[in-house]
Amino acid sequence: MYRQKRQRSKTLTVAAVAALVPLSAACGSEKANDSGGGSVGADGQRITGVQWSIDSVTVDGTTHRAPDAAQVRIDDAGEAAGSTGCNSFSARADVDGERVRLSDAMFTEKACDKTPVDFEKSLGRTLTTGSLTTENDGDRLTLTTDAGDTVRLSKAQDASLYGTKWAVDVPGPEGQESHPVGKDEKGDEKGGAHLTFDRDAKTVSGRLPCNRVNASATVSDGSITLGAPSTTRMMCEGSLMDAEKRLLGLFDGKVDYRIDQGTLTLTSEDGTTVRAVAEK
Repeated sequence: MYRQKRQRSKTLTVAAVAALVPLSAACGSEKANDSGGGSVGADGQRITGVQWSIDSVTVDGTTHRAPDAAQVRIDDAGEAAGSTGCNSFSARADVDGERVRLSDAMFTEKACDKTPVDFEKSLGRTLTTGSLTTENDGDRLTLTTDAGDTVRLSKAQDASLYGTKWAVDVPGPEGQESHPVGKDEKGDEKGGAHLTFDRDAKTVSGRLPCNRVNASATVSDGSITLGAPSTTRMMCEGSLMDAEKRLLGLFDGKVDYRIDQGTLTLTSEDGTTVRAVAEK
């Protein structure tokens, strides 16, 4: 039987889960791909290259509302990636006119209090059951199985650079991500870095994997010039301090930035890329 496990993440193939249970599931200033390219449905509306918010999934007549952070994107190269609001997932995506098929899907396996298990199971079952018919109405897209189950999507709007709490995926060794471990004295997840930009003060502030941070931040023409960081002086375990050092490498220099709906991408002059997701 499929089990969720806290404090740990792993990947599993949807095919393996489906064999066990009947509802397969797992628990800059410029918008990317804003023009040209992209697969389109029979009605001429784009399907790929769009960040879609997941609004709901309906299975066997029962509708499950999606968490605010649930989203999916199918890129032009035929790969799909998204989040249930708790777990992330990826899959191969074949788009042919008004039909889409997701295969070789993989989900992380975490338990999150704010994401209903029934929603995740229903979403996993619907997205991976076979070929899906698409019905695109401008900013809305409906995916329908042959059995009539549906996933309803809507185009996500770009988050604002300013005033948004950006949850940062800290680059780990050899490009791997670091993961939060435990809680600090303020109740924040250790390793859970986040940044917030202030337009009026021209600053960025937030939390590194261990310490709090503040710096000047001047935004111009798709780039941000970050000043020398001012941080608190806490000491944490070695892995968190290493992750913090890597993130500090973005400061005291210029980074290019891009916002694609709810994702912020920062690229330093040496090519280091850091991504952050708008918290809701």
